[in-house]
Amino acid sequence: MTQDFSDTTDALRGIFITFEGGEGAGKTTHIRFLSEALRAHGREVLCLREPGGTEVGEQLRAVVLDPANDGLSDEAELLIYEAARAQLVAQVIAPALERGAVVLCDRFTDSTVAYQACGRGLPRMFVDRVNEFACQGVHPDRTILMTTGGAANVGLVRATHRGGADRLEQAGEQFHARVNEAFVEIARCDPERVRVVVSDGSKSATAAAVFAELADLFPWMAQIAADPAFFERLDVKRSQVEA
Repeated sequence: MTQDFSDTTDALRGIFITFEGGEGAGKTTHIRFLSEALRAHGREVLCLREPGGTEVGEQLRAVVLDPANDGLSDEAELLIYEAARAQLVAQVIAPALERGAVVLCDRFTDSTVAYQACGRGLPRMFVDRVNEFACQGVHPDRTILMTTGGAANVGLVRATHRGGADRLEQAGEQFHARVNEAFVEIARCDPERVRVVVSDGSKSATAAAVFAELADLFPWMAQIAADPAFFERLDVKRSQVEA
């Protein structure tokens, strides 16, 4: 018998969920899993990435991640990210939330704190201020921090195993270790918003953990999180797509 996961209590307002983590943590996979379930439940879902998500943002993404731009200053790097974010918030995120959509974003302001403040060593107070300026009052309702549960090089291997490492991925293990430590500290300081999910197990187990951390925002997810068969079907579907 088909289970009924219907619930309308979460359909009254837009919800903004960000996914954070170091390289190779599996964010893209689980944003896809989550978006499929939300759409099946009748929600409008936008899947975005930073930098990017707009024509301007994608052009800026190409600049900041291009390994050929190895002379880009840390200050310029920060401002490129913030410019892309300001465009994304104004053009896409804020209007989507206003009309009641669920917005899933691969990286947001926490990544800027982790990469540019802690990784690059730029002043944290200034980074926080430009984050606020770019966001214009828009903040995540929930952040899923995905971690490989190991050293920084574990995620880097995952992220670059097919070659073609981008400019940030080429920044070195010490840089990425600082980034990972920063994410842990962000989660420690804001446990209500930031929920840690270790992604070194199966995709099904990781997806169930993600849903469990969102069940207070979407009450119907509590039922799904307790149903292993639901996540097994997602794994089978993904395997068929990749075959």
